[in-house]
Amino acid sequence: MAELIGTESDGIESIRNEISELGRSLRSSFRLHASSFRSTSAVSTTGDDNNDEYDLQWAAIERLPTFERLRSSLFDSEIDGKAVDDKGKKVVDVTKLGALERHFFVQKLIRHIENDNLNLLRKIRDRTEKVGVKLPTIEVRYLNLCIEADCEIVQGKPLPTLWNSLKSMLPGIPAMPGSKLRKAKMSIIKDVSGNIKPGRMTLLLGPPGCGKTSFLKALSGILSKSLEVTGEISYNGHKLDEFIPQKTSAYISQYDLHIPEMTVRETLDFSARCQGVGSREDIMMEISRREKDARIVPDPDIDTYMKILGLDICADTLVGDPMRRGISGGQKKRLTTAEMIVGPNKALFMDEITNGLDSSTAFQIVSCLQQLAHLTDATILVSLLQPAPETFDLFDDLILLAEGKIVYQGPRDQALKFFEDCGFRCPERKGVADFLQEVISRKDQAQYWQHPELPYSYISVNMFCKKFKESYYGMKLDQELSDTFDRSKIHKNALSFNVYSMSRWELLRACMARELLLMRRNSFIYVFKSVQLIFVAFITMTVFLRTRMGLDVFHANYYMGSLFYALVILLVDGFPELAMTVWRLAAFYKQKELYFYPAWAYAIPASILKIPLSLLESVVWTSLTYYVIGYSPEAGRFFRQLLLLFSVHLSSISLFRFLASIFQTVVASTTAGSVALLILMLFGGFIIPKPSMPAWLKWGFWVSPLTYGEIGLSVNEFDAPRWQKVRAL
Repeated sequence: MAELIGTESDGIESIRNEISELGRSLRSSFRLHASSFRSTSAVSTTGDDNNDEYDLQWAAIERLPTFERLRSSLFDSEIDGKAVDDKGKKVVDVTKLGALERHFFVQKLIRHIENDNLNLLRKIRDRTEKVGVKLPTIEVRYLNLCIEADCEIVQGKPLPTLWNSLKSMLPGIPAMPGSKLRKAKMSIIKDVSGNIKPGRMTLLLGPPGCGKTSFLKALSGILSKSLEVTGEISYNGHKLDEFIPQKTSAYISQYDLHIPEMTVRETLDFSARCQGVGSREDIMMEISRREKDARIVPDPDIDTYMKILGLDICADTLVGDPMRRGISGGQKKRLTTAEMIVGPNKALFMDEITNGLDSSTAFQIVSCLQQLAHLTDATILVSLLQPAPETFDLFDDLILLAEGKIVYQGPRDQALKFFEDCGFRCPERKGVADFLQEVISRKDQAQYWQHPELPYSYISVNMFCKKFKESYYGMKLDQELSDTFDRSKIHKNALSFNVYSMSRWELLRACMARELLLMRRNSFIYVFKSVQLIFVAFITMTVFLRTRMGLDVFHANYYMGSLFYALVILLVDGFPELAMTVWRLAAFYKQKELYFYPAWAYAIPASILKIPLSLLESVVWTSLTYYVIGYSPEAGRFFRQLLLLFSVHLSSISLFRFLASIFQTVVASTTAGSVALLILMLFGGFIIPKPSMPAWLKWGFWVSPLTYGEIGLSVNEFDAPRWQKVRAL
């Protein structure tokens, strides 16, 4: 019995311990749930307060007028734990954000290019789709396109001799006695047809010299007029002469042509300013209106980014050139691409944009372009020479060009099947892009023949073209081209019908601001010229000192010499304009061809902003030398001499800028400028007096600007009363 009682007491004790342990666990659980509930309630309360504040701020934006609403957004002042200011999230005008705020904001959105760029584009696409706004798209078609060039047949080797150079510069001069000028037509693109669809990345592949650049320029509408183009090119069913292709599409050259004195930021800002916003303003207005009607509140970060897109995506580094340290070659390639992408163009034709870049950078650029094409429905055609396999796989479609003909056009992943049907197989470890270019080559084709039991015979490009037209994708392409494009379904803002994106006054202001910036960047040259002029003026004062010259006929020649010397110094002072103009010509012709601005918008600011410089130089020279040399002391004659020297200096600057625009290279322009100086001084009337000139050379006397300066300064000086007394004696 005692043992039983003991056993029962032990069982009761163990049960009691288990119950007490369960009670402790339940109490701790209740405490955890209570604390969790309190923390959740606190977070929920804080979140509700934040949401209420956000709703109130967005309601304030919606009450603004349309123009102000499009420029206003919610800006978060704390980015990645760094406070830009102490105001928190606030309503701001995005056009007035400071440089630091824009920098932090863009850095917040695109911290990792590979991932954040895709996420950002997806958010923008989701915002437009949520309200049912369709982005403008462009389908480019070309039918029976042919490009031919007139060439001159040269006898022997076309060595760069003086005679051959002269004949190339002046093709209209008569040929040598007994020789005949023979010309022939060379076909660059031979009867090609196809289309480039929006929302897809298309790769243009082909060996060097197959006509890729001419093909891209023809599609973008900027092909040289010296080439003969036949066939039809259309955008959404509109021929090239029905709209402005240069403002609808963008050709991105393989050459990096930029002004070296500008930074990357300034280059992109000027490009965005000249190209304008295009249809993006109308699209943004439509999105804002539909969101307001549907009571949809957008992501504030996406709203802000869409309103400041393209304003702060570059660094403050000079572009540079061989004489100035600047950005690297790969960065210049990216700048060339970015310069056109910041514009409102919906079709991009890119020519060898990855030349000089490593495979990683090339992959990154093409990946961003792929995201741009897929998420914004852009039409993109990219020409690459030898893309890496991972870069090649990013493309959706492929155009294989050889000998001016299209061998294959269709989905990229079906290209190998087409060539397998022709009897050629790509080895497992061979890059597809390299295989496609080698299989159409007579030298490399045999190694890819996949039927060793059958005799191999070379398949020419013409035979490949014939097989493609008979294939499924060839017949599908013909069917698509035979269907007429329905113009009623295109977006009203897809094509551009205005030559320039801004008004004439805005274009003039943009070019004026850039020219002023370039003058500030070259301030050392202008300061050095002024110091040099002051130094020469002091030397001149010691040579023609007034205490050593009297008022007689003998010393009148010294006065004449000093006047001519002043003209020569101010004439030569404009010589540096040659090099500065040549450095900018390449960028000018590129931007003019792409309709950034007309020629007058570039020339007028360059001329107007040189007026203060010419005035400064003439004031410095006249103020230092006039009374020290001892010219006539009347104030009116002082200012007349100042005006004449100012006119000569301004004409000198204009003359050398004109010569630079004609000869376009530093060597040729410098040579032409030296010859021009020699001719102007020779026929100015001082070295060779007019009576001593032969009758058939007197035209040179009236052509030289020194003539008019010499006549004006001589009359101004020797018509003074003190010289009248000398003549009376």
